[in-house]
Amino acid sequence: MNGKNVNSIELRLPSRLGFEKVAMSTASSVAKLMGFAPDRVEDLKTAVAEACINAMEHGNKLDESLIVDVILSMNEGSLEVKVLDTGTGPPGVVHAPDMDKKMHGEEASRGMGMFLIQSLVDEAEWVSAPLTGSYARLVIRLNNTED
Repeated sequence: MNGKNVNSIELRLPSRLGFEKVAMSTASSVAKLMGFAPDRVEDLKTAVAEACINAMEHGNKLDESLIVDVILSMNEGSLEVKVLDTGTGPPGVVHAPDMDKKMHGEEASRGMGMFLIQSLVDEAEWVSAPLTGSYARLVIRLNNTED
C-alpha cells in the first residue's frame, strides 16, 4: 500500500472457501466503527462474502496458490470494498434472475450472487481486466436515504 490513503485496509486471502469470513469480519468491524446501522452492516457482510466467494470460485478457480485481494477504503460518507482476482471477469451485464424458473427447477439455483450483491449495496460494478485480473467494486453509503 502507498502512504497516500491512510484510510484503507488491504487483506490478501488464499482462494480457499472459508477465508471469505475474514473479509466479512473485517468489513463488519470497519462499518461498525464508521457508524453504520446494524442492518446495513449485515447487508455489507453478505455482499462482501458473496464477492469473495465469486472471486475464489470463478476468478481464481479455487487455486489456493492464487490470492484474492480485498481493499476497504473509508471516507466520511461511505465505505468502498474492492475484491480483486486473477480471472477475466463476468461476461456481460448483470440481469435479474427469473425467480419463478429457479423455483420450478427450470433454471439452475446458482447464479444469483451478482444480483444479490447489487441489491445489498448502494453501488456495485464488475471490472474485467483479462491481462491483469478483474475486480468487483462495492460501495455502501453511511447516510443512505433510500427506503
